[in-house]
Order: sequence, then structure tokens, then C-alpha cells
Amino acid sequence: MPAKSYNIVTHYFDIIVIGAGGAGLRAAAAGVAKGANVGVISKVHPMRSHTVAAKGGINAALGNRTKDDWRWHAYDTIRGADWLGDQDAIAIMCENAASAIYELESMGLAFSRDKNGKIYQRSYGGQSTEFGKGDAAYRACAVADRTGQAILHTLYQQNLKAGVKFFVEFIAIDLLFDSENNCAGVFAYEPASGNLHIFRAKQTIIATGGYGQIYAHTTASSICTGDGNAMALRAGLVLKDMEFIQFHPSGLYATGVLLTEGARAEGGILLNANGERFMERYAPKYKDLASRDVVSRAIVQEIGEGRGCGVKKDHVELQLSHLDRQIIEDKLPSIADLAKTFAGIDIFKQNIPVLPTTHYTMGGIATEASGEVVGVQGLYAIGEAACNSVHGANRLGCNSLLDLIVFGKIAGDNASLSRANPHAELNKNGLDNILANFDALRHAKGEFTPSMLRKNMQNIVQKHAGIIRNGETLASGASQLHDLWQHRQESLLVRDKSMIWNNDLIEAIECDNLLLLAIATLASAEYRTESRGSHYRSDYPERDDKNWQKHTIFSLDKNGESTLITSDVRLSNIEDFAAFIPEKRTY
Repeated sequence: MPAKSYNIVTHYFDIIVIGAGGAGLRAAAAGVAKGANVGVISKVHPMRSHTVAAKGGINAALGNRTKDDWRWHAYDTIRGADWLGDQDAIAIMCENAASAIYELESMGLAFSRDKNGKIYQRSYGGQSTEFGKGDAAYRACAVADRTGQAILHTLYQQNLKAGVKFFVEFIAIDLLFDSENNCAGVFAYEPASGNLHIFRAKQTIIATGGYGQIYAHTTASSICTGDGNAMALRAGLVLKDMEFIQFHPSGLYATGVLLTEGARAEGGILLNANGERFMERYAPKYKDLASRDVVSRAIVQEIGEGRGCGVKKDHVELQLSHLDRQIIEDKLPSIADLAKTFAGIDIFKQNIPVLPTTHYTMGGIATEASGEVVGVQGLYAIGEAACNSVHGANRLGCNSLLDLIVFGKIAGDNASLSRANPHAELNKNGLDNILANFDALRHAKGEFTPSMLRKNMQNIVQKHAGIIRNGETLASGASQLHDLWQHRQESLLVRDKSMIWNNDLIEAIECDNLLLLAIATLASAEYRTESRGSHYRSDYPERDDKNWQKHTIFSLDKNGESTLITSDVRLSNIEDFAAFIPEKRTY
């Protein structure tokens, strides 16, 4: 379909940010503070971005409650990552954590306070003092159990004040490139007007979040479709460590609604059908505050050995009723509301049924520690969309918000350095191909709606790539996904052919993106023949540092054929911070 069939509007910015969650908003605020002309594209209003789901806190070694050190925080992060984290990036994140907190505070973020008026800090899973030899660390700075929401409000206000231009309810389609294959912006669809938009930019920042919607049961909202990751794949760029999917231990049973780890941080405990605090068997020192992968596998084992709760013996329980009512009302108000609304449970009297559920995607677009995307100029990726590998094989709770803020600022600062450069000419062939693909999707005439294909894909991933995996099931799932991808053009049906609020078309775009990421996830999981962090294979139950202390690098050609290679984990570090050598991970 020729371009003249569509109304195309062109915009010019120094920096265009795709995504208005915590990472995107922090990058935009940093860029505009440096004098750049910044635009932000978001498919939902910024206050509905998925950062709102991050409840428990944001880590920083402030030492407000007990002595702390950013190097201890870095060690915990590296250990939590099961020695797959890039240690230079981790050091940058942890060393800059305190300044990130104070910057947020200066912007107006109202942290909860302790009795001395200092920023309140709670303990969180997998975090310690004295390089794992001391007691639990109190490192998570919190706004009750609404920390992500508070950060979003603060950053959005700062962006509005600074004059950042927002394009809300725009659907980013694909990246644009110049004649030298440098990124030159992004192509987007505006459902409200039916217009297509070309956003020309000297620097483009992808902050589109994770891809948790490849699973049927997930805490990820429906918007978490990995759009930026899929755009990168279609552009010939690579994804890293896609096999590492974090399952949160406390998803509300039968709903998947997230119950923050802050509940256990404030003293909540997990119980099996016998009323036992079973985590004492799996993590004698940290118990319910071991890292998330350890707790999730322990729950699965308890259920598998017949100690699950309920009629079906298919979940465990979270007890909070022993806590002081004031602690819950002050520190965990959302927990009480969620349990009452979605399960009819009074947490002051009853235990809450919980089951691990898909929560966070450690893999993403391969970047340098700075956020610059590997293999291309003019493009950054930050937050859950990216993989600069600060989380490695397993993310520590409350490091996700820190990741957004630290690397969002770094990306915005660095991207602003190009503001004096001229805009490069677009690659016309690339734009024509994007338009042709968009038009083909819009006029798809198969028999299955996008929601039907999406549900099929989600069920395949849920069945074949859960908490415990093996080569046979992964290969079967990968084969089924590849078949879905190869036949999607003739299978997909988009009933609505209009351009105004065409939800069929939006769902088709998202389904296409998710299929790519599902393929990448299962292929990467089949490729890694070891168990490490969140990736546990029953046929390869041990960690294999000799062969697999490496990142997986996934790429896809235009025929849907994938390629997997490895790259080394970066053990080199900054300043006097020596690299940590792998050891047995115990809690």
C-alpha cells in the first residue's frame, strides 16, 4: 500500500522516549534538564504505566536503620543474580543509589519516615550486610506499599513542569534508521485520529517495559507486550538472556494479583498445609526473605510433595494476622484492600492463599552499561525493556525501581549530548517496508482473532516454560511457537479495517510482538543446559560455571529462523571494587 494512502505527520525532536513508565520519565527529565527538546510516546497515560505495580520500595545503602555500604548492596545483587550479572553495571547502579534517592526526594517524593524523621527503610529478600556474612540489610526505601505509584506521580509532574511533550495513547510500531543504519527515530500509530506519525530524533530511548504477557498467568498488566524488544529484533538487533523469567512467590491464588514482598519484609510468613513455616528448610538464615527464585521453587516443591493448601492442595498461605494492626495499616494498606477485593479475605483474621506467578523479565535488548544498544548508534534501551544485566539470572526485590532511576538518568544525560547535531535523512526503503507490514497486518484475512492467537501463545509458554523446565517440554513448546509464527499471516484475522480506534489492529500489533518474544524465551531456555537463578532445568539441575557463566544472545532473521550464541559476563569493575568470584549461593 503506497504511503499516500495514509495521513502521515512528521515531528522533530532531539530525544524521543518510547514509554512513560519510571525509566522513560526519568530519562526525559534528565534530557530536558540538559537543554534537549524531548518528546515521550506512550500507549497509555503515564499514570497507568506498569511502574505503578512496583510496591515494596527502592534499594539504596543509606544506612538509616543499620550500618550499610553500597559495596554490600553490589555483592547481594551479584549473588542474587547467581553470578550472571555484569559487575561493572551493578557497581554503577549501587554506587549511585543514594544520590538517586535524594534526587527523588528533592523532586518532591514523599517517602515514609521512621520515628527520627529519616527515610524509612525495610528489609527485603536476599539482602545482607558485610558481604553476606552479617545480618539482614534494611535497604528498601519505601512509600508505604505504593512506591512505584509515588515515583510515577513525582516524575510526571517534573516532566510537565519542564515542558516535555507527551504523545499519549500512541502505538509505537517500528524503529526508523538513516542511510548509514543509525537509529533516527520511531514510526507510530495514533488511534484517536487515525494518523500515522514519524518521530525524527537524534537519539531514541526505548523504555517500553517487559514482556510478561507471554504467559497466561502473570502480574504484568495487559500493556506489557515487549513492544520495544520486538522492534529491536525486527531491526536486526539482539536480545540477551531471554530465558530468565522471574516468578514472584506471592501472587494471589487464582488471580495472579501481586502481593508485595514487603508483606514478608514486615514479618509475614509462608505456611504449608501442616501449618509449618517451610522456608526454614530451604533457607535457614533468611527464611521467607530468601531470593525470589529460591522461595518460588520451595513453594513448588512443597506442593509437589503433597503439602499444598486447600481442597486441591495447589497453593500455600501467607500469614499476616500475627502482625500488629498498625504495621499493616501504615506500611501495607494495599495488601488488605487487594485481599478483600479479590479474595474476600480479612487479613487480620485469615491467611492469604498464594502461588508463584510470572512477574519480571530479566532479559531484554542487549545494551552497554550506559544503556547504549549494542550494534547501533543513536539508540538507548533502559528499564525492563533492556538487559545491561544488572539483574543477571534473578533480580533482587526493590532493585527494579533503582534500575529505572539510575540508568534512566544516565541515558537521558548521555542522549542530550547529541542535541546540536542535525537530523539525518531517513532510509526510504526502511520506511516503505514498515508501511507495507503495517498495511498487511491491518488487512489480515485469516480465521483467528488476535486475542485467540495471543491466548494460544500464552498457554503454550505457560505449559512449557514454567518454574521447573526440561529440554523435552521446551523443545515442544518452541516448535509450536515457531509454527504459530510461520503461519500467523494467513491465520490472523483483523475484522476492523478502519484507522480510528481500531482495537483489533492494536491487539494484532501486540500479538505479533509477543510471539517474537515467546520464541526468543523458549529458544534461549532450551539452549542453556544448566540451572541458574530463575532458570531451573530438571534435566540439568546444577549451575555450570565452566560452560555457562555466559550470556545468551538471541537474534532472528526475516524468515523467523533464530540464532543463539553466547557472550562473556563482565567481571571487570570500577574503582577499587574487586570482582566477586562465583560461589555457592545459599540463604
